[in-house]
Amino acid sequence: MPENPVAGFGVTFKDMFKKRLTEQYPEYKKPTAPRFHGRHQLNRHPDGLEKCVGCELCAWACPADAIYVEGADNTEEERYSPGERYGRVYQINYLRCILCGLCVEACPTRALTMTNEYELADSSRESLIYTKEQLLAGLQEGMVDSPHAIYPGMTEKDYYSGLVTEAAPGTERQRPTGDATPAGHGSAEPGEGGA
Repeated sequence: MPENPVAGFGVTFKDMFKKRLTEQYPEYKKPTAPRFHGRHQLNRHPDGLEKCVGCELCAWACPADAIYVEGADNTEEERYSPGERYGRVYQINYLRCILCGLCVEACPTRALTMTNEYELADSSRESLIYTKEQLLAGLQEGMVDSPHAIYPGMTEKDYYSGLVTEAAPGTERQRPTGDATPAGHGSAEPGEGGA
């Protein structure tokens, strides 16, 4: 038993006059740290071809088994990535994902990165399984939506060395679709403040 029962109220009275820590979310959204691990993004090369080569290493590295990838072969008529293969089906189940970033570390082509977007709540379970169309980065200026041929005179190795810097000549520029992530959102390239 405490000797002085009034002394127990000292902590209560002291805290009554401190500033409250209540956040006014969602009216006020606190900015995230620059390298915050949020929603994933599938990146593109500067000409618009996809960086994902469908190797499935991200799915193997995921401790929560939240990623599903199906690779397919590129053809000269239908080329989605500069390599032999591309990710035909790409899904991330955000009901299982723990946002650890191990998938990003496993990606050999830096196709998968994480943005600062953290608002992933929704009203149905189906809407929290993101598809390739939802994860694929939007087209920026100079990019052409895939499929299209690789940049003339370039090889697959040139793409991964960063030598391709613009859209292939003779290809028509297209605007991003409404489902794609807005251009520049959560930029994923090294040194650009991405995740």
